Amino acid sequence: MLVKEELKKLGIPYLAIDLGMVETQKDVPKNQYEALREALHKSGLELLDNKKQILIDKIKNIVIEMIHYADELPEVKYSVHISQKMNLDYTYVSNMFSEVKGVTLQQFIIIHKIERVKELIVYDELTLTEIASKLQYSSVAHLSKQFKKITGLTPSFFKALKDKKRNMLENM
Repeated sequence: MLVKEELKKLGIPYLAIDLGMVETQKDVPKNQYEALREALHKSGLELLDNKKQILIDKIKNIVIEMIHYADELPEVKYSVHISQKMNLDYTYVSNMFSEVKGVTLQQFIIIHKIERVKELIVYDELTLTEIASKLQYSSVAHLSKQFKKITGLTPSFFKALKDKKRNMLENM
């Protein structure tokens, strides 16, 4: 909403605003561009003009939305989902991501899946089997192996630590 308001205030016509991206009807004059950059900066937003960085931010947003905020993960493979959302070839997207971030897109997805697993363990509403299913792991063993590889802990040990910490706080 803020971006739309600033664009209107500055008289910058746009075609679409989606996932933090603005498509303008024509090139924005330098003075309007700088005014927009300054207005967004005051609101804690950043105006990116590096095409690679814009692409990477869009990919990151898709992954984060898919893993952390969607009720259900996509029915299709992550690569297909990302490719469809970006309307770009997955190999191109993946190579660009690795080049800019220094980590593969697959590793980025795994890291976010493990962060989501940690959140769900802390919430303590689902069993490990339910978490594995929810995040489309082939088995609890696969989830546990990935969890340990990323965190150095087993999910059970992580849960025990969380429970111990909670008990310590309750007994203070």
